[in-house]
Amino acid sequence: MFGIYLKRELSRRKKAALVIAMGLALGIALVITVNSVSAGMQQAQDKVLKSLYGLGTDMTVTKAQAAPSGSSSGRPKFDFDAKSSGSKKQSSDRVMTQGGQTLKSSLVTEVSAQKGVASAVGSLSLNVVKVNGSFTQGKAKSSTSNAQGGPGGQGGSTGMPQVQGGGASFDVNSYSVAGVDVSHQDLGPLATSKITTGKTFTSAQTSAKVAVLSKSYAKENKYKVGSTLKISGTAYKVIGIATPDSSESTTDVYVPLKQAQTLGDAKNKVTTIYVKATDSQQISAVKTTIQKNIAGTTVTTSADLADTVSGSLSTASNLATNVGKWLSIAVLVAAFLVAALLTSSAVSRRVREFGTLKALGWPSRKVTRQVVGESVVNGLLGGALGIALGLAAAYTVTAISPKLTAELGSTGGSGGPGGMGGPGGPAASAAKNTVDIALSAPVSVTTIALAVGLAVTGGLIAGAMGGWRASRMRPADALRSVS
Repeated sequence: MFGIYLKRELSRRKKAALVIAMGLALGIALVITVNSVSAGMQQAQDKVLKSLYGLGTDMTVTKAQAAPSGSSSGRPKFDFDAKSSGSKKQSSDRVMTQGGQTLKSSLVTEVSAQKGVASAVGSLSLNVVKVNGSFTQGKAKSSTSNAQGGPGGQGGSTGMPQVQGGGASFDVNSYSVAGVDVSHQDLGPLATSKITTGKTFTSAQTSAKVAVLSKSYAKENKYKVGSTLKISGTAYKVIGIATPDSSESTTDVYVPLKQAQTLGDAKNKVTTIYVKATDSQQISAVKTTIQKNIAGTTVTTSADLADTVSGSLSTASNLATNVGKWLSIAVLVAAFLVAALLTSSAVSRRVREFGTLKALGWPSRKVTRQVVGESVVNGLLGGALGIALGLAAAYTVTAISPKLTAELGSTGGSGGPGGMGGPGGPAASAAKNTVDIALSAPVSVTTIALAVGLAVTGGLIAGAMGGWRASRMRPADALRSVS
């Protein structure tokens, strides 16, 4: 009886039911759109942060760069031997640690022992500036001029010698090298890349002279698996080519950690300690513990890096998080109120119907159940329409894939040609990288479930208000409404 009467009443009031359903649908569609865009923003931000962090890395431990002491300026210096004559080729590598002061390797074990730390791995970041070129020696020539000089008019003088020809032509190339703990490659700089050609390091290659190159660096310099790469006079065999998960990976060459320490004259030193926490919910507590127990270090979490991201990605993320969510809540509340008012108004127009039903013996709870049932069906219809509209909006955003930019501080970027930050040295680590991200709007099952819940909630709110009004009607009201 309930189902038959429900179906008949809904079919009689199609327009009113459609108006209520459309009001709820718009609010639900907006919620789905905002949630899906916010999820896309989060994915984009995670992608940006992977350019600085290894997969599974929760935080890094570093030490800020100290100011140069004494006469040392920290600038690269190149010394070439003088050649007697001719055009001679000269080549020199300047290897410097980058990313802050070096830390003792023993700190890796100390960090691992802290409460809440699952694992910790050390890495050494180097910047190699290679100068290649040749000097060409000039030739000194003197000129002789005749002039009226002593008795008989004879005399002469020799002019100052002048150097003609000669010069120098040098090419400056800069690239980054990361020392990898080959026994823990799942954490650290190489964890952000996938070996696409060749193979990665083995645990037995702790001191081996082997290297893995990034795909872009290998392509630019025409290296392939089996090639030989020379760094500061030491030959390394290329065993693999790695493709970074993030297009903004700043590392060009990976070598075993001990080899990097030898190249950088930094025995038993690291520049960065990558840390994995036992519980992702306790990252802040672990950060506090490390800073308290290991003085002089800087602990950076992914949340800290997220705060430094700027550009259109940050602006859009703030809009989606703040303005978008509050707007969707306001529209949803308005949709609920409109549905409740329309349902209540519809009940007012059905005085004769509900009064007659009560006169026939229907109790108030049965009348209320009838109104609530109709409202829930309207809510579910609105939910279905809202989900369809929301999915269409999310699909449109994904199809268009608007480009967003994110600017973030680099851990070892360079500014200027050849990685030089200006005359005399590399750029500071605060140089910014700009990352272009294509925005998508993924819709999760949780978002769909939220939409269904909102649809039912809207129907119940509207039904509760309308049912309360219907339950207060008396059979006498029906008789007074008869004209």
